[in-house]
Amino acid sequence: MTRYRAILPTLLAILIISGTTSRGTTAYAGKNATGDTMTADTVAADSADMTYADTTAADSLLPDSLAADSLPLTKAESLMRLLDNKMFGTSQVAVMAYDLTADTLIFAHNERQLMRPASTMKLLTAITALHNLGSSYRLATSLIADGNTATQDSGQQQNIFIGDIIVRGGMDPLFNTDDMHAFVDAIAQQHIDTIYGDIRADRSFKDTLLLGEGWCWDDDNPVLTPLPWNRKDTFVRKYKQMLQAQGITILPTSLIPTDSLGNPTVTTPPARRRTLCTRTHTIQQILIPMLKKSDNLYAEALFYHIAAQRRRPATRRHTADIMRRLIASLGLNPAHYRIADGSGLSLYNYQTAELQVKLLRFAYHSPDIYPHLYPALPVAGTDGTLKKRMRTQPTLDNVHAKTGTLTGISSLAGYLTSADGNTIAFAIINQGIMSATSAKRFQDNVCRILCR
Repeated sequence: MTRYRAILPTLLAILIISGTTSRGTTAYAGKNATGDTMTADTVAADSADMTYADTTAADSLLPDSLAADSLPLTKAESLMRLLDNKMFGTSQVAVMAYDLTADTLIFAHNERQLMRPASTMKLLTAITALHNLGSSYRLATSLIADGNTATQDSGQQQNIFIGDIIVRGGMDPLFNTDDMHAFVDAIAQQHIDTIYGDIRADRSFKDTLLLGEGWCWDDDNPVLTPLPWNRKDTFVRKYKQMLQAQGITILPTSLIPTDSLGNPTVTTPPARRRTLCTRTHTIQQILIPMLKKSDNLYAEALFYHIAAQRRRPATRRHTADIMRRLIASLGLNPAHYRIADGSGLSLYNYQTAELQVKLLRFAYHSPDIYPHLYPALPVAGTDGTLKKRMRTQPTLDNVHAKTGTLTGISSLAGYLTSADGNTIAFAIINQGIMSATSAKRFQDNVCRILCR
């Protein structure tokens, strides 16, 4: 027995040395307390300097694996797990989420990476329009008489108008059949049955470009005319047809009746210009189809109205300058972004998730913007472009966000309410994707995590 007691310390020393060596040579890669990457060699070196007591103490501070897995993940941790997806081996994604109630950043990944926003570009258009034009702004199209009613030599008034009827375009995509009938009635109420002159279009509202910068020729593009009719540049032709259907004849001035000596048989008082009728629609009426249905023509109309309030003809550059001033007021450098149109159809647009979240944050804190922007956004599982997405709790009727889709691009940005009642602004841009379905599934999962 005495002999065994004598060799016991030696056996213990051998066991300690053996355990340390085994721990150091295990294949391992991770980060140490300072954040440095750890390899098998560095672990071995660190272990060689540790006493047996130190090792025991270090191990005792680590939770066992079962307990660690059972702990609830934070939103940031859950979102990081979502990013561990093979689709991001061949595509890019930018995500940013901000708690507006707590004024705290929740998560950010590639938030300053420039990407094409697709139709989430409409958020910049909507917010800039509400900020610069105001919620009471109206889009107007006017009917103007530039001439006068003729009279006979006896002084009796004729049902003849000599001059031109001018339609002043206000780039209102909501101008509809009822509005067109009102324009026809405005002529009929003047007891005019013959117009010697023409129906002219006043297109001074904007430049002459009918397509946006960087639009693909084979897309179903809207026509950027100041006088849209059924999304086409056919307003004047349609108006003439409806006047003629009402029994109003339009003839050139060369056909004004004359006597045998070639003198006009009617007398025309001096011409005077006057507005016969004006039809308007509100900015809120534009915002709803623009955002919920992602209507590109409505977005482009609002895009040009932003500039037209200050100068005409309005141009893309004028509006882009106004948008850049708003971006600068958010504390961002507007030179870092590219603004090509108001709808997001152009492949020349470049934004970041950070910019979109800051825009949403600015809108949220503006009593003149948020009450008009929020109701116009698609609602998950309920309406607009989100009607068929996120149809279960906790996202159902909770996520209010603008979608964006172009070839290779899918985006989503807007607001949601978390389980603790806080309002969260978020932006997600997927780029370089082969399947929009996979990107949308990822976005929906991000929203579910943020809603929890």
